[in-house]
Amino acid sequence: MQCPVCRRSTTWTDNPWRPFCCERCQLIDLGTWAAEGYRIPGSSLTADASPRQADKEEQSDDAPSER
Repeated sequence: MQCPVCRRSTTWTDNPWRPFCCERCQLIDLGTWAAEGYRIPGSSLTADASPRQADKEEQSDDAPSER
C-alpha cells in the first residue's frame, strides 16, 4: 500500500502510523485537516444559512403552533 501523503510504499501490519508511512506524514495530514485543506465540493454556506440556523429553523417548523 502507498502512504497517502508521500506515496512511498508502506505496510499495514506492525505500522503504528498506518495508513501513513511515518509519524511525519501523519502530522502533515493532521495539519492539512486543521487548516481545512480537505474540502467536499459543493456550494459554500453563507452567513445567513449556517448549519446551526438551519437546525433551529427545522425545529421551529416542527413545533406545534400555539394558536
